[in-house]
Formats: sequence, C-alpha cells, structure tokens
Amino acid sequence: MQANKSIDCKGLSCPMPIVRTKKAIDEVQPGQVLEVIATDPGSVADMKAWAERTGHQFIGTTAENGTFTHYIRKSNPSETKPEQTHPHVISNEDLLAKLPDHPVILDVREPAEYAFGHIPGAKLVPFGELEEAIADLQPLAEQDIHVICRTGSRSDMACQVLSERGFSNVKNVIPGMTGWTGPVESK
Repeated sequence: MQANKSIDCKGLSCPMPIVRTKKAIDEVQPGQVLEVIATDPGSVADMKAWAERTGHQFIGTTAENGTFTHYIRKSNPSETKPEQTHPHVISNEDLLAKLPDHPVILDVREPAEYAFGHIPGAKLVPFGELEEAIADLQPLAEQDIHVICRTGSRSDMACQVLSERGFSNVKNVIPGMTGWTGPVESK
C-alpha cells in the first residue's frame, strides 16, 4: 500500500494515536492516504471507528510482530462529518458514589489493561468486540450503563455505538481510569 504521509504512534496509548491521526489527516489532500503505525492493540478498533465517524475512508489494517499499520484515505470536505462526542457523561467521583448500589459498568479497554486494574464488578467488553457483544448486552438496554476506558476517548466511541443500538441510558465516565481514585481489582 502506498501512503502519501506516514506517522509513527508506536508506544503511544489511547487517545494519542487518534489525536495524532486527526492532526495528520489535515496535512494531506483529499484522496491521499495516511499511514498510521501503532503498537496499541486498541488502535485497531479505534482507527476504524474514528474514520467511519468522521467520513474518511478506512482502508484497512495490517499487523506484524505487535505493530499495527492503519491506512486511511482522506475524504473530500463534502463527505466528512464533524466529530461528535456522546452528550451524557458522569464523573469518576459520581460513579464512585454509586458503587454501593452495584451500577452496571462496562470497561472497554484491552484485556491486559483490565487485568492490571479495573473497578470491582466492571464487565470487560473490549471496544473492538463491542459490536459482537451487543446481543449479550441487550438485557441491559434500559438500565444505566457506565462506560469506562483509560481516558474517556474510547469509552466515548463505545457510548455512541451503544446509543445507536438502542441503549437509552449510557454515560461516559470522565476522565476514566487515569483519574480513578476508588477501589481497583486485578486479575
């Protein structure tokens, strides 16, 4: 695959590969291809979701030895969409206050991140597997669902997916696990 511009996001975790991709896509012309090289496994789902939500063409990803190379073709301005965020959020502090009531918490980070520390009772549903998990999550569709990731970026995209699939009470936990001061379990 020939790329017109390449950016190196190796060693960076969410949301940095997306942040750098947003900046780099502005530096290429419509129709040109941006290559993003990353080592974050979550970037596989993140790049595809970001491209689809903004109207750019996600061409695909290759993986080799723990490195993921993503290809995105910049769309014409008439084809792009403004990036939106999920309107319903909850702070870490407010979620912490709800823990005695055993709220529904979906952790959309990668399994390794979850294993090293997660909120007690949080259900792991990696963002890249969310679409396949929708049917299993359907019994929760009318409940308050608190979605968390490392920084609030990936969980924002997950909240948008869930809302589009009929989950009516979805909240993005801000700022996510990076600012979590409550109890943590490890597996």
